[in-house]
Amino acid sequence: MTLQNVRQHLTIVLLGLLPFHAFIVTVGTKLIAGPGNAPLTYLALWKEAVLGVILLIAVVEILKKVKRNGLRVIRIDVLDVCILLLLLLSIVLFITHHSSRINQFLYGFKYDFIPLITFMILRRVEWSDQFMNHVFKVILIAAAIISVYGILGMYMHQQFFVWLGYSDLHSLYQSDAPLAAFQQIGGSAIRRIQSTMSGPNQLGLWLIIPFSVVLSHKKVISHWSLVIGTFVLFTMLFTLSRSALLATAVLVGVMLWKQLPRKKFFQLSGALFCISFVCLFALQAIAPSIVSRAASTRDHISRPLQALQVMIQNPFGLGLGTAGPASNRVSDTCVYLEEGDDPSWAQIHENLCVFVGDTQVQPVDAECTCPFLPENWYLQIGVELGVLGFVLYLSLIFLLVKRLLVCSFLRNNESTNQRFSCSVALAFFGIAIAALFLHAWEDAAVAYTVWILLATRLQK
Repeated sequence: MTLQNVRQHLTIVLLGLLPFHAFIVTVGTKLIAGPGNAPLTYLALWKEAVLGVILLIAVVEILKKVKRNGLRVIRIDVLDVCILLLLLLSIVLFITHHSSRINQFLYGFKYDFIPLITFMILRRVEWSDQFMNHVFKVILIAAAIISVYGILGMYMHQQFFVWLGYSDLHSLYQSDAPLAAFQQIGGSAIRRIQSTMSGPNQLGLWLIIPFSVVLSHKKVISHWSLVIGTFVLFTMLFTLSRSALLATAVLVGVMLWKQLPRKKFFQLSGALFCISFVCLFALQAIAPSIVSRAASTRDHISRPLQALQVMIQNPFGLGLGTAGPASNRVSDTCVYLEEGDDPSWAQIHENLCVFVGDTQVQPVDAECTCPFLPENWYLQIGVELGVLGFVLYLSLIFLLVKRLLVCSFLRNNESTNQRFSCSVALAFFGIAIAALFLHAWEDAAVAYTVWILLATRLQK
């Protein structure tokens, strides 16, 4: 078996297992260390270990190519320049910010740069059409399993999840405790589907990938792709992830624009918009907590504004790990309650920092350090890497969008290769849109999958 075949088989295994990562690590930690423990680090790093082997094989292939043909085979383009400049900027900021902690920097590096470096390396090796065919089948099969389990999980008692190794709390992330099995809409008992992943937003975003495959490549698994697509869409609806649903609606609009005459497009789009508006209005009337979610909506407005203010005050950035998911890993677990809410339930959980409004009510003898979550991936980059990093990252995204348009939507042929490119383009567009409202690239299943698929379509 050639190095290329080994690399491609390992990549298929990685992409197939990534959406089950949180479930595997949670159950594995329970079996090895017992209940009530935070995810074991060496278990949680399995995906980086597999990815490391894949990248190592790719580097060996690149070196062999250099040995045969000389350094001219390693061509640097504008995408590489953007990534390398971002990486250089992050290192300079770490060196100059003496208050930066190495663990904070490493967490930030993991979330911000491992996917980008993966993309930069893997686009320099060859990927077969057979690989693409297999990987999309694996993604669709994983989506079917995850959707069915997620729907069943809506009706399972919390003790079942505790038995599996999850936390006895819901809706909270604690870096030193097991993962919560599900989230509930604030002030209600309505569950959001989380399935095997670490949260409903992460699940909703990952489901954009198989949904993109179904939209653009209907014959991947014959007529079963339509069945899987229906399950995926149903599951996505019940994640109640507004960002994922908005991104999905945009993707449907893009595909309708591509495939329909303009008159039919506007007619169908108008009809779908009216139906969606009526359904949304009815849902708001019946269960307003599902749609409006005052606290969540307020955060989606106030936190980006706060991030903008921090960027203005610190135009050169605060350094990697100071915002977003990396900040979550090095900060206290903070719970924000509305005025009039009863905080007494949290007293048995002494490691929680509880705020009622802007007032800290627990603990009373220590000041909490809460994570800084801008609720926008691009502003997160801006906070970490300053205005220059913000501009470089946006430039990278726009350049990728332009390349994907050229290699997929702007072509007139309907070859298998073009449909694969269209699937990847749709997935990237969807996550990029969701990143305006969430830390969309924080989840490894989303980030590694999309950036690896991008590398296969934008080869050097």
